[in-house]
Amino acid sequence: MKGSVVPGSASAQPPVLRAHAVSVTFGKKDAAVVALDEVDLAIAPASFTVIMGPSGSGKTTLMSCLSGLLAPTRGEVVYGDTGLYALPDHELSRLRLEHFGFVFQDYGLLESLSARGNILLPARAAGKTVDERRLRGLCEDLGITRYLGLRPDELSGGTQQRVACARALISDPDVIFADEPTGALDSHNAARIRELLRRIVDERGISVVTVTHDPQFVEFADRVLLIRDGRIEQDLVGATVDQVVASAQQRVAM
Repeated sequence: MKGSVVPGSASAQPPVLRAHAVSVTFGKKDAAVVALDEVDLAIAPASFTVIMGPSGSGKTTLMSCLSGLLAPTRGEVVYGDTGLYALPDHELSRLRLEHFGFVFQDYGLLESLSARGNILLPARAAGKTVDERRLRGLCEDLGITRYLGLRPDELSGGTQQRVACARALISDPDVIFADEPTGALDSHNAARIRELLRRIVDERGISVVTVTHDPQFVEFADRVLLIRDGRIEQDLVGATVDQVVASAQQRVAM
């Protein structure tokens, strides 16, 4: 299980991201809490990985480590051939801007900027100029062109999340990290976001790593990681929703 890569065409390629014996401990001595415990993991190119588990299981901590937002207490995370946490802070920040995209449950849009301004923010922060045709093509693909001049408070939740997906895509990243991306959406818009993330993998060759409580993500995933008490308990390829739900119920009963 540990360190495995999803079977298929992508598995012949080196992993885009690897975690080696990653552990995270919060607090010290008697107050110490182990959030991750010796996690090994490899993310294949152009793959959709879904991380699930109960609250407090360590799934968001794992995503934070993988995405360069939280240095592990022990172990390492490697992007390509680069150890993330061996980099100086400014180099790590630039790597995140240029190679990773982020989608959050609360959208993470700046209220002071239009949808267009929010989408362009990562590219501008990296000092890049975005071709207008590329921006238009991306927004047309996501169905948000007519909203570009509006601010977040003028948009529905589903539209805000599509704007957030465009922002994650604007720098043409290798990996998109999505933390509970459907958690604040109704069922219709949640379905649109699940389908959109799957399409990003299939059409753009970007790896997507999603942390979620939403079991409907399973049918879109190449791989489902079930995490509990800071460890990956199961690494499932081609799982069904029923299998994942049954597995979760079995773990609760143990």
